[in-house]
Amino acid sequence: MAAPLPSYYSRMSSIPNPQEITPDVPMQEALLGSTPGPLRRRYLFLLILFRVSRAVASGMIIVAFPYLVLQTLGYGSFMLSLLYTAGMVSTAVLGLIVGHLTDTWSRKGTLFLTGVMTPVAAIMVYVSHTLGSLFVAAVVGGFAATGSLIGGGVGGAAQPVQGAVIADLTTLQDRTFYYSLLAFLSGVAGAAGALLARYFSTENTFLVGGLIALVGLAAIAPLKLSTRRATRRRVPQSRKAIGKFGITGALNGFSQGLITPFLIPFFVIVYHVSKSHMAVYASAATVLGAASLLTAPVLERRLGFVRSITFTRALGTALLVLMVLWHNLDLALTIYVITPALRIAALPAQQTALTSRVHADDVGRALGINQVARLSAGSAAIVCTGYLFELSYIEAPFFIYAGVMAANIFLYYKFFGKKEEPLAATVAP
Repeated sequence: MAAPLPSYYSRMSSIPNPQEITPDVPMQEALLGSTPGPLRRRYLFLLILFRVSRAVASGMIIVAFPYLVLQTLGYGSFMLSLLYTAGMVSTAVLGLIVGHLTDTWSRKGTLFLTGVMTPVAAIMVYVSHTLGSLFVAAVVGGFAATGSLIGGGVGGAAQPVQGAVIADLTTLQDRTFYYSLLAFLSGVAGAAGALLARYFSTENTFLVGGLIALVGLAAIAPLKLSTRRATRRRVPQSRKAIGKFGITGALNGFSQGLITPFLIPFFVIVYHVSKSHMAVYASAATVLGAASLLTAPVLERRLGFVRSITFTRALGTALLVLMVLWHNLDLALTIYVITPALRIAALPAQQTALTSRVHADDVGRALGINQVARLSAGSAAIVCTGYLFELSYIEAPFFIYAGVMAANIFLYYKFFGKKEEPLAATVAP
């Protein structure tokens, strides 16, 4: 017997049979039906290997980069914010291009192109520490450090194509599970990378991370994915869903840019925590965050994705405000470890909600546009926080974060809370 669908699909339209699908309207169910189950599982395993190797490298870079900029090279937090902004803007632009290529060119080719960027950027930093090299590396590698390896952190331009491949290889019933599983495994790998960073010098961390990221390219070589998708106009249902998720994504990105890239700098500036100690806490935060992703299917079934987001992110916001109001290192480190988990726990359910509301031909572009909205807003927030940190207004970004998150939660209820929209994933106009 098939597993029950998540609660918010209870009123969805029925999905057409694969026999009714016309050749010029490729659909996720048609693609799924044409790929045998064992081969799908093998492809998912190879995709996991690709993500895990990149996640290890990303975890190392996330820890090492601020120490390289702030301590080794002696730049201030505002310069760090500009480098993060360059990485975030690059990730946003590349994410839009990647989403388009995913739908109109080649899943595998796009996956390979995005896979090359992180190792090239990491090795570039190892070879040269000039400010120009750092900016080029941040642009190529997407050194955005947004705190989520599934949401556009280091190398985040690869996320739209990875999300589209998962959507092709899974059913609607188990898609949230696979989003959660792959994100969990990449999170654990990222934690391992953060921990590894303490055993290498700051400079050597980039070399080792770059070499590890190269391993992932070999894993995707056997994949046989769709080479071209239909170049068709976006259907009205897709436009409506993309617009709503774009607005909430922009607010989410702005709040994320305010705080997440500056959590490690916060402890460097306020408490003078050493790199070796911070690596341990960063690893613990990543492990807990990864584990929280496994709760997404349960949260989705019991609460729906809107209430899941409300509960987890509201609690995380309250803890971050408490962290800056109550100056206690042990409390602050505890909150640092906990809050990433609360921020990303419901993200797989959100990804499923988005991919289920757009036409199969628009999945890559929908994920890309959502990432653009999120990261573009986040880049402005990074500059804002960098400037405020430079002026020693350390608490201000946290209070702004709380206000923006409250507005974002309100919009989630306005757009999706009253009545869940019917499934639009595969219905052609």
